Amino acid sequence: MSPQARVWLAGGLLAAVLAAALYFPALWQQVRRAAQLTEKTAEQARRELLPVTPTASSEPKVKVKMFWGSGIDDGMLKPVTVELPLSNDPVLRAKEVLNTLLAGPVDSEARTLPPDAALLAFYLLPDGTAVADFSEALGTSIPSGIQSEQLAIDSIARTLEADVPQVQRLKILIHGQEVETLAGHIDLTQTFRVNTNVAGAPDGHAPSPVSAITGPIEKAVEKVQNAVKR
Repeated sequence: MSPQARVWLAGGLLAAVLAAALYFPALWQQVRRAAQLTEKTAEQARRELLPVTPTASSEPKVKVKMFWGSGIDDGMLKPVTVELPLSNDPVLRAKEVLNTLLAGPVDSEARTLPPDAALLAFYLLPDGTAVADFSEALGTSIPSGIQSEQLAIDSIARTLEADVPQVQRLKILIHGQEVETLAGHIDLTQTFRVNTNVAGAPDGHAPSPVSAITGPIEKAVEKVQNAVKR
């Protein structure tokens, strides 16, 4: 190959590299925007398919707090006030607020629970112990890691604490069964304290971990398991 041809070849290669450097960032942005649009579309479809907890149309709308993530990956929760027509019955009320929590915020980055997770059943014992049965997606679709798992548990517990005062403790089941961990880290064989009675802490800045306690919950667990078998 002649020196002149080599110069032309080198120039052509350099031009191709420069063109790729300019083109691929723009292409990557387009791919990201398309992915976000697809995610929003899928999320909208999922929300339409979610079963709605029945509430009387005459129920007045009340302000409730949803504890979603801050959206900046700092492991913190941020209370968001929304208005919902809620029943005075604590079980129906808990189902409605948890389904709203599962539906997620407008900003998908602030989501604390997997978009394909669903609440299957909810029971409340006279002593204030609640048993919430979630679909398997709560454990299989959540990002594995102590922070994401703790954020999920905290968002459930703090939302119930703020909106359903009758709930004092929480037991979480996955598809009617007690499992050892959520996704490898948070122990789900324990019962979580919901009524933390945190005093003097500003909204969204209360201590994140939910204290664990032990207690008799066999009756509620048995109710959930019997419902799953039917």
